[in-house]
Amino acid sequence: MSTLKNNVQLVGNVGQEPTITILESGKKVARLSLATNESYKDSKGDKQTNTDWHNLVAWGKTADIIEKYVTKGKELAINGKLTSRSYEDKEGVKRYVTEVVVGELLLLGS
Repeated sequence: MSTLKNNVQLVGNVGQEPTITILESGKKVARLSLATNESYKDSKGDKQTNTDWHNLVAWGKTADIIEKYVTKGKELAINGKLTSRSYEDKEGVKRYVTEVVVGELLLLGS
C-alpha cells in the first residue's frame, strides 16, 4: 500500500511549449502544463467536455526527454506526485502553487 501514497497518473495534451531552465547548481528543470479532458452527458443527453489544467515539473533526465521530444499538443502519460509550495510575488503578495512532480513519462501518439 505504500506505493499508493501521493501518486498521480494523468493522460493529456501539452498546453504550451515546455519551459526549460538550468539552475545555478547545474540541475535542469522543465515546466509545462497538461490538459486532461473528461466527457459526460448532461441532463439533456448532450455530450459535454470538461478540461482541467495541471502544472507539471520535471527534473534531470526527465527534463532532458521533455526538452528533446515534447512540444505543444503532444499527448503524454505521466506518473508523479502532488506538491504544494508558496512564494511571494513582486508586490509582496503570498501566492500558492500546486504542481505535479513527474517521476515517469510516456510519450503517446505520433
